[in-house]
Amino acid sequence: MGYEEFERRAREMGLPVYQYQRLAAQRAMKLSAELNASYHEPEEVVRLFSQLIGKPVGEGFCLFPPFYTDYGQNITVGKNVFLNSGCRFQDQGGITIGDGALIGHNVVLATLNHNEDPERRNETIPAPIVIGKNVWIGANATVTPGVTIGDGAIVAAGAVVTRDVPPDTVVGGVPARMLRPVRKADRQRKAET
Repeated sequence: MGYEEFERRAREMGLPVYQYQRLAAQRAMKLSAELNASYHEPEEVVRLFSQLIGKPVGEGFCLFPPFYTDYGQNITVGKNVFLNSGCRFQDQGGITIGDGALIGHNVVLATLNHNEDPERRNETIPAPIVIGKNVWIGANATVTPGVTIGDGAIVAAGAVVTRDVPPDTVVGGVPARMLRPVRKADRQRKAET
């Protein structure tokens, strides 16, 4: 859902956009608290997370709570996705996670920025994050608004990703930069001989 959808929903409810966003955030906090409050069997975690995002998750989804989001309804998750504990998703701009992605402890996916102009700094600027298939994002990494991470890429632990990551690339650092291509089994065998 883009910002236009927020505006449409707010108009339908007769509210300014910021009030609708606050109501939506309250909903997300309530569902997140239920998800994070105690131990749940894996099937219950899937049910609660699906309720939080407003749609079913892909087959093989696994989440280790706690998990935090300030909206929830702009998250789309593919098959066999793993989210480790402590992840924080700011999803008003939209977050799409491809099949087979692995998201490490305490990863932050932030899809909102503020206007740089001090007179308009309370304005938010949403931009989607797209995570490709079989991506691995290491613990404590942060992905900023508008970034696409290509299929098969690896984001090193602690990295701050501020621009798109090509497929099959390892990035790391602050800000993240390309470190090397992803090692694949056939390339690794050749290097060992």
